[in-house]
Amino acid sequence: MRYVKSLAAQCCFLIASLTSAAQAQDYEGWKTYGGDQGNSHYSSLNQVNRDNVGELQLAWSYHSAAGAELPSSSELQINPIVIDGVLYGRNPLYNVFALDADTGNERWTFSPPAEHVGLSNMRGLSYWPGNEELPARIFFTTGHFLMALDADKGHLLKSFGQDGRVDLRQGLGRNIDDISVNAPSPGVIFDNLIIMGSAVTETSGAAPGDIRAYDVRSGDLVWTFHTIPQPGEFGYDTWPKEAWKTAGGANAWAGMSIDEARGIVYVPTGSPTPDFDGSSRHGANLFSNTVIALDARSGKRLWHYQAVHHDLWDRDLSSAPTLVDIEIDGKTQAWLAQASKQGVVYLLDRETGQAVFPIEEVPVPASDIPGQSAYPTQPKVTLPEPFTRQSMGPEDLTDINPEAHAYAKEQWQQVQDFAYMRPPGLKPSVLFPGFYGGANWGGGAYDPESGLYYINAMEAPNLVQMEAIEVDKGSELGLGQYLFREQCSGCHGVDLQGFYPYAPALTGIEQRLGKREAHQVVAEGKGRMMPFSHLNQHERDAIVDYVFAHSRGDVSSQSENVDAEKETRYVFAGYKDFVDQRYYPAVKPPWGTLTAIDLASGKRRWQIPLGEYEELTKEGVAPTGTRNFGGPVVTAGGLLIIAATSDEKLRIFDKTSGELLWQYQLPAAGYATPSTYMHNGRQYIVITCSGGKLGTATGDAYLAFALPQP
Repeated sequence: MRYVKSLAAQCCFLIASLTSAAQAQDYEGWKTYGGDQGNSHYSSLNQVNRDNVGELQLAWSYHSAAGAELPSSSELQINPIVIDGVLYGRNPLYNVFALDADTGNERWTFSPPAEHVGLSNMRGLSYWPGNEELPARIFFTTGHFLMALDADKGHLLKSFGQDGRVDLRQGLGRNIDDISVNAPSPGVIFDNLIIMGSAVTETSGAAPGDIRAYDVRSGDLVWTFHTIPQPGEFGYDTWPKEAWKTAGGANAWAGMSIDEARGIVYVPTGSPTPDFDGSSRHGANLFSNTVIALDARSGKRLWHYQAVHHDLWDRDLSSAPTLVDIEIDGKTQAWLAQASKQGVVYLLDRETGQAVFPIEEVPVPASDIPGQSAYPTQPKVTLPEPFTRQSMGPEDLTDINPEAHAYAKEQWQQVQDFAYMRPPGLKPSVLFPGFYGGANWGGGAYDPESGLYYINAMEAPNLVQMEAIEVDKGSELGLGQYLFREQCSGCHGVDLQGFYPYAPALTGIEQRLGKREAHQVVAEGKGRMMPFSHLNQHERDAIVDYVFAHSRGDVSSQSENVDAEKETRYVFAGYKDFVDQRYYPAVKPPWGTLTAIDLASGKRRWQIPLGEYEELTKEGVAPTGTRNFGGPVVTAGGLLIIAATSDEKLRIFDKTSGELLWQYQLPAAGYATPSTYMHNGRQYIVITCSGGKLGTATGDAYLAFALPQP
């Protein structure tokens, strides 16, 4: 009896200890986009591990749109945050909600005012814990606005900004009615500041990509860093003298990371505008395509590293950098890993910005476009080893079947020989990896136990080309044609055929829309299309008139007035995928990958295809990997967790070997980064089933998985 009592006492002590440990782990939660301020995508939780992951089951699900009609496309890509047992997320209709993290029961939901709702990718939310006087608050964006909610009650905090919102168009030195600005990725919190990047249009007339910090309590602007330098600022001489007044882009749309101990915010930026045409922005164009280290309190530049000079390829730095601490020869190194669309990782010292491994500055081809001045050299990473192929030749054309190969070969014979960073020219060239990467906004995951960095990627080439057009600006249709080719054809195609599945065809538009509705779409945006508010009413009218006339076949390729004075302009010919007749990439598989890289050595540890196309599997083709959006999560339990693929599955791999341990068929594709957290002693893995991209249906469900209750 004494033994039994002693054993019972020991069991009680053990259970109490485990419960205490579990409750301590509760505080880790998943407090920020990317898991922590350093965007590591890492969790120290290990309740779910290699040995028991096969027992995972659905713990709860939540349909965030509550049966409402869903849009055909979706910008819902949420990496949910979990604080003190509450999960915060969004739905495809731009609402914000709070759930009990262990049951999925709704606590509150907030619908933004209709007049403020607008296009914005929804990838995350920001949380500020409050203080003795002010409640904790949730920050989110929709349309042009940054808004603040009471985290407990879900109502708008009217004391923040103007009635609970800040207009992100203000303070950029441009007329706010002429620019479009939103924030796809959430701002980062440092002390009492929320630091914001932005997305802008990618054509001429776009807003500048200033980095700005606002007071989380009042919404007041505290500091601004100009990514297009103004007179007297560092980098001003890398642009034309007046560029700061009119140039756009160089914006941080992909998110940022914070080194709290050092008080530094690390900012990755994208290309300057217009994409693909640099004729109006000669020079290296700092701070576009750059990792910038700023003092988080003041916005002062500490260092920078430019990954692409004078970008002509839309080679944005497309995810928040991952901050890593790694021990080398007994000394801890503080590094930054920045994945890129090019399929390489820029590994930099966090304090100095120096490259950990040498990065070569190599000569690249010149442009054949009159008036275009491509930069003569570009950085080229050799280590860490690239996680995608860096070149493409005829021997790399798809081999999934003879028909696909022949179809790809016929196109290949029309393009220029592949060269690293070949500028878009009058003859098609291959951009590889494609417009969307390589890596995209999901970013990578870092495991501090092994020093391994995990990154998912696409290898889907594109054909890129500039075209010469002669424009008669003296006629309305001539003006409309010019503006359409400059502003719209990159997505909708010169022939109005669109680019599946990214942009719809405009052929037959007169049968679907009236001109009034079309004018509204151009002015206000719709779906993934941003508002063209930088165009005046006359210019928007000219575009709509031209599109309707072209759709009816009433427009010839040349102006009817042969004596009119014409101007030759060079415009981007559109986002054309290099694919076979069934829309599979024209390169040999894999088309989607998951890679582990040892950062200490710079060597790849392993690489596997990520995802498969059921149609090809049935034909006997080995899994090829699919196009994918969203990032991985790595845990102390030995797991690497990722959805992202267009085959609509959530997968868990062994983080050491890449072996598939578990998978689940989702109700809609999980184009988002998962989150994992502990609540009441139980570890959960949650994924947003968003869909709405890559030709897959839109979803609204949040699914949480856990081990069975004892």
